Amino acid sequence: MIKVTLISSPGCHHCLTVKATLEKMKNDYSDLVIEEINMTTDEGQKLIQKYSILSSPGILINDEFFSMGIVSEEEFKKKFDELKN
Repeated sequence: MIKVTLISSPGCHHCLTVKATLEKMKNDYSDLVIEEINMTTDEGQKLIQKYSILSSPGILINDEFFSMGIVSEEEFKKKFDELKN
């Protein structure tokens, strides 16, 4: 299983773009699970502090920091393929 956690903010266009990219990728990665956490919640604030996230979305893959902001499908593919090997 590949778990991607998005720490997002309400009305964030970058967050919507990244989520749409991930949803599209579910066709190629059937074990992909997407979790979205609102950064204004207590849980969201704890993750922002823990990983020093400065822009949204903050992106964790399998509970490890991966990136923040927009990530391309190619960047996700590279990471997902590394995890499968």
